[in-house]
Amino acid sequence: MEQTKLIANRFREVILNGVWIANTNYKDQLSNLTWKQATSKIVTLNTIAALTFHINYYIAGILNVFEGGLLEIRDKYSFDAPPIHSQKDWEELLNTLWNNADKLASMVEQIPDKKLDEVFIDIKYGNYQRNIEALIEHSYYHLGQITLIKKLIIKTEK
Repeated sequence: MEQTKLIANRFREVILNGVWIANTNYKDQLSNLTWKQATSKIVTLNTIAALTFHINYYIAGILNVFEGGLLEIRDKYSFDAPPIHSQKDWEELLNTLWNNADKLASMVEQIPDKKLDEVFIDIKYGNYQRNIEALIEHSYYHLGQITLIKKLIIKTEK
């Protein structure tokens, strides 16, 4: 299998459908949450909604580059999530995440393997492969947080 297809599948695993690494994924963890659970604050931890926005922020930023745009994302804005006031707001955020993840995975698997070694926008950002793999690793990091926060929320509801 081509390297880009393997990387695209790893990305799909963490966001949409995998269980191999963490025995779960974003879609599995988030799809059955209410907006109130997603916005519940546990001490000083980020909310699940904030973490969901945060991951989608980076996916959307890298997707923009793959679609021919600029790298416009900045770390300082990555938690500037709009408020979630309803189940509809929450589901819109989730649908945006699923759609962006699906689009990015499809675009990654369509690029030639040699593109993985090319500079991603600017030499200071490394190459395409480094950025895609960093997005996967970053997603797993926050998936662990989401899983633990979800357990705490469900425990406090009982």
